[in-house]
Amino acid sequence: MRHALTAIGAVTALSAALIGASPAATAAAPASPAPTVAAPDIPVANVKAHLTQLQSIATANSGNRAHGRPGYKASLDYVKGKLDAAGYTTTIQQFTSSGATGWNLIADWPGGDANHVVMSGAHLDSVTAGPGINDDGSGTAGTLEVALAVSRAGLQPTKHLRFGWFGAEELGMIGSKYYVNNLPAAERSKIDAYLNFDMIGSPNPGYFVYDDNGPLETVFKDFFATRGIPTEIETEGDGRSDHAPFKSAGVPVGGLFSGADYTKTAAQAQKWGGTSGQAFDACYHRSCDTSANLNDSALDNNSDAIAYAVWNLSTGTTTPPTGTVFENTTDVAIPDAGAAVTSSVTVSGIAGNAPSALQVGVDIVHTYRGDLVIDLVAPDGSTYRLKNSSGSDSADNVVTTYTANASSEVANGVWKLKVQDVARVDTGYINSWKLTF
Repeated sequence: MRHALTAIGAVTALSAALIGASPAATAAAPASPAPTVAAPDIPVANVKAHLTQLQSIATANSGNRAHGRPGYKASLDYVKGKLDAAGYTTTIQQFTSSGATGWNLIADWPGGDANHVVMSGAHLDSVTAGPGINDDGSGTAGTLEVALAVSRAGLQPTKHLRFGWFGAEELGMIGSKYYVNNLPAAERSKIDAYLNFDMIGSPNPGYFVYDDNGPLETVFKDFFATRGIPTEIETEGDGRSDHAPFKSAGVPVGGLFSGADYTKTAAQAQKWGGTSGQAFDACYHRSCDTSANLNDSALDNNSDAIAYAVWNLSTGTTTPPTGTVFENTTDVAIPDAGAAVTSSVTVSGIAGNAPSALQVGVDIVHTYRGDLVIDLVAPDGSTYRLKNSSGSDSADNVVTTYTANASSEVANGVWKLKVQDVARVDTGYINSWKLTF
């Protein structure tokens, strides 16, 4: 991820080829086994093996993989070689920035509807100060291993799959801007989603999900809910990574982030572990961003989340929600054996009444969820019970989606989530909740 104060340099095209409809093939697709329906588990050992190679490349090239440096080109050659061998159609797109040549690498998987593209990407460059193994070797490696998993599974997606590794992100998203700006408008309109993965293995990690597009955000949050991992909206990197040019061009964007130089709060340490009062990644943009600067669990969970999103968005095995999402992400402490607390969302712009299957997404951090009684309160004060207390439910946290028949309620107005802890000892807080209409 680029530094917030980095100036944006000028770009001069050195290549007339536009990435989009029909890049030149460099390898034939392998014979496809029976397609896999569900997303596979992505072995974190495989992801780390790619990072070991990127570390070796940096070590052999003055300690970095920065734009215009030999380490960048060697990194590109490594990733391209893996993709070519797996049957992808790869294209190198050349540009210049700050007087040096840069390259983007684009990989297309055969098949799928070319009018509906699901694209995932990461930036391949580091800063000059270090090897950039978390920033953004982690996103590079996780995305690469998911692309290779597509090949291993012989995936036959309904939508066309494309992967991208962009250059000169650290200079101001130069490569991704060049890619987007050189796509004809008709080709840009075919990209249904761009998913960005920048820093997904931070050593003191958080689990942050981009909130730029509600349905894409929901896909990732639903995945983490299956693992009982609470998430927060990503704010630290807004506009500072390669999703920004896509968003500016009107492409729906989503993505994941595990934190950079912001400080982890006590509440975040309670929900995710790690150390409060310290940066998510103290080696951000420093020479110590090496292969030792990673959290394996974060790298594993985020890589699996990439696969989940790629499979579900490209095959339709899980249809992402298409409704309008209203969410409150402000923490609300739940007093131990105390009075009920509420968290509000204001719904507007929805015609008529609420649906008969109103989705209520709940993310509560608590050390004994059986203590909790949870209600949805409609704008007129009507109450819908979502969860009763249970002395036998000793698990942590409530990360799930409830359904309420609220068809008699006017949709617009202030809705509340009401939570009460009815027993002593255990504590927690409302992390976030949302309504999907």
